[in-house]
Amino acid sequence: MNIEKLLVQFESLFSNSAEGISSAPGRVNLIGEFTDYNDGYVLPCALQFRTYVAYRRRNDNLVMAYSTNYPGECEAFELDSPITHGTSHWGNYVRAIAYVYQHSKHQFGGLDILISSNVPQGAGLSSSAALEVSLGGALNQAFDLQLNSEQIALLGQQAENDFMNCQCGIMDQLVSAKASHNNALLIDCMSLSIQHYPIPANLALVVINSNFPRKLVESEYNQRRIDCMNAAAKMGVKTLRQASLDDLYSARDNMSMNEFKRARHVISENQRVLQAAKALQHDELSKLSELMRESHRSLREDFEVTVPATDGLVEICHHTLGKDCATRMTGGGFGGAVICICHHENVPKIVDAISSQYLEKFGLEETIYVANAAEGLVSTLFENHKTLAEQLR
Repeated sequence: MNIEKLLVQFESLFSNSAEGISSAPGRVNLIGEFTDYNDGYVLPCALQFRTYVAYRRRNDNLVMAYSTNYPGECEAFELDSPITHGTSHWGNYVRAIAYVYQHSKHQFGGLDILISSNVPQGAGLSSSAALEVSLGGALNQAFDLQLNSEQIALLGQQAENDFMNCQCGIMDQLVSAKASHNNALLIDCMSLSIQHYPIPANLALVVINSNFPRKLVESEYNQRRIDCMNAAAKMGVKTLRQASLDDLYSARDNMSMNEFKRARHVISENQRVLQAAKALQHDELSKLSELMRESHRSLREDFEVTVPATDGLVEICHHTLGKDCATRMTGGGFGGAVICICHHENVPKIVDAISSQYLEKFGLEETIYVANAAEGLVSTLFENHKTLAEQLR
């Protein structure tokens, strides 16, 4: 990202210079899918792809936003009036953040905003969380709200839940806000405690976007959350985090098949996450491979969120490298991306195998990213923007 170019564009749009820049990354989840809203464990890391928000305070209560990703579109609304949905999808995230910060009694005023993002959209790499957290960082810095990164993450999640009507958990926003360079984060979504697990230098993170025409089917996603809540209630626990597989099988007769299967995925996935963190710590790729293969099978059969394209990518990777790669669907499902962890010298083998087989089998062309575990939310004042550029390089 060319920060100097972003600042020039800001000045061209608003006839004034930006006061500050906030940026936050997308993420890839190594393992631990759909466990976050069940108070479970997840093991994500941030990516080098980021969303940037350049901003300047206004003397009124108007929020005016542009995005370099959507040229010609402008999102504008008054903070003095009730904040409702607009016609622009990206613009509704700006409204969502303003809405939850306002309802949480944080005092802020009008802003001129220019957004620019290189987080791949529609790949399940949390472009929305990167936008929410970077916008929150901008508000926090512009109006000296004194929020810490965890609070910014929680407000971002609230924006998804209360305004965007997507009942996501906390993982995406928390890793975007709190990630650290070269580390995966073992997050306990009950306590929000974080342990850092360095990613061994000999391992590459390969993110393969299936480019399947993915839509996070909100009704499907939200129904799975309801199934998990119902299963927990039928076992007499607050969330599935407090349940064991023995508890689940004891209560099976009282559950629908979907409730049982969704709960079985979550409870077993929590155990896989803890084991995977240890495997990563000890650089045990074959163990990680076994755990991630089982995670994908559970997502396919019990949570039912994979599609043939992502199943196919996982199988191509396994057929190519066997236990020398750990791979599974990652993100919200119904398309999106696959994560493949392998040794650096094997990356060309994975790229060649997918390039030669995927299009022929599924009629789709993949996009492959070799990812780096990056830093979380960074905010800086305009006069220090060169320091920011160094930080994010």
